[in-house]
Amino acid sequence: MNRFLLGVGSWLLGVGLASAQIAMPDPSLIHGRAIPAGDLAVGTVTVRVVREAIGNDIPGQQVRLTVNGQPRTATTDAEGRAEFPGLTPGAEVHADATVDGEALTSDAFMVPASGGLRVILVAGLKNAATRKEQEAAAAAAAPPVKGTVVLGPNSRVLMEFRDDVLQVFYVLDIVNNARARVDIGGPLILTLPEGAAGASTLEGSSPNATVAGDIVTVTGPFASGVTPVQIGFRLLYTRPDITIAQTWPVALEQLNVAIEKIAEVSISSPQFSTVGDVTAPETGTPFLLASGNAMPAGSTLTMQLTNLPVHSRTPVYTALAIAGLLIAGGVWLGFRSRTPGTGAATRLVERREKLLVELASLEERRRRRGSLASADEARHQRIVAELEQIYGELDHVDPGPQGGGRDVAA
Repeated sequence: MNRFLLGVGSWLLGVGLASAQIAMPDPSLIHGRAIPAGDLAVGTVTVRVVREAIGNDIPGQQVRLTVNGQPRTATTDAEGRAEFPGLTPGAEVHADATVDGEALTSDAFMVPASGGLRVILVAGLKNAATRKEQEAAAAAAAPPVKGTVVLGPNSRVLMEFRDDVLQVFYVLDIVNNARARVDIGGPLILTLPEGAAGASTLEGSSPNATVAGDIVTVTGPFASGVTPVQIGFRLLYTRPDITIAQTWPVALEQLNVAIEKIAEVSISSPQFSTVGDVTAPETGTPFLLASGNAMPAGSTLTMQLTNLPVHSRTPVYTALAIAGLLIAGGVWLGFRSRTPGTGAATRLVERREKLLVELASLEERRRRRGSLASADEARHQRIVAELEQIYGELDHVDPGPQGGGRDVAA
């Protein structure tokens, strides 16, 4: 799956859950991960131990925190939390506990210079997964029932910029809360917003999901639990301020949106209850993280994106005009040079065509980046100078029209 979805996407969801107090995700997604907590004192780490599900706390459990190789221990309280205050910022840390003979270990992390960290250790994940598989097999063998599905609270919209192109990812959990497969009366059809281009399903998406143009179709019946659908597309725009409208075909239980923050980019929506700045700890990439309440089936999410990066099209048009003139001149000279015995002209024409291709490539690079590196700029100047020389030599080797003139009999 796309690195952005695996890394930053999961982390942003964890931040949203910690700050907005929305429904908790699948425990396996946050097991052993350190989530920043601005409400904790600097140098404080809390470790919560639960059995199979968030909320099924394990009190009186001994937890060990290894700090720069040195162990510290604490016991969980009634809410299953063990607290470790006074840690040195920058220290390398990991937590572990043993529950009913099962060893639980967190990822390694560093104590931040501001705020604290929350870690959750989940026991019994394998047993829960086995039981879930057995229940899914039994449900798959039973005939589907009429019912509905929703987009679960882990669903989110993620946006990032690549070469000033806005890439959008829909990470959707289609949730069937019934124990049996559900027939919703047809496929679930999602129409992507205006401007969507190059849409496709991503690795990890259900095989029941397909994309044709801007239409996403998910066929049923839907198994009990979660059907993951992950879609990626480019959102084309020509102005710094745009509006995105997305209509949800089924109810959305929790609104979660994140966009990479470049320069003064901002995002707003009447449906947002909170919008905040966050920074990915591993990459240092800044994001705007927005959340909102549930949205009913058929409702439309309307988002305003402002101060998007937009480059002037003038260099593109100038480059295209120059290329057009060079090509037109080359074609004209090519016709003039097609005479017997002009092998030198043929070689010059072949060299000219290669240089024109390279020149077009450099102009495209300038368009995408806004400027050329010093080496590329120097190469651009050499190509233009060589093309001027080639055109001069072609005029020289062209023997001109054959016959005619004043000595020709009338």
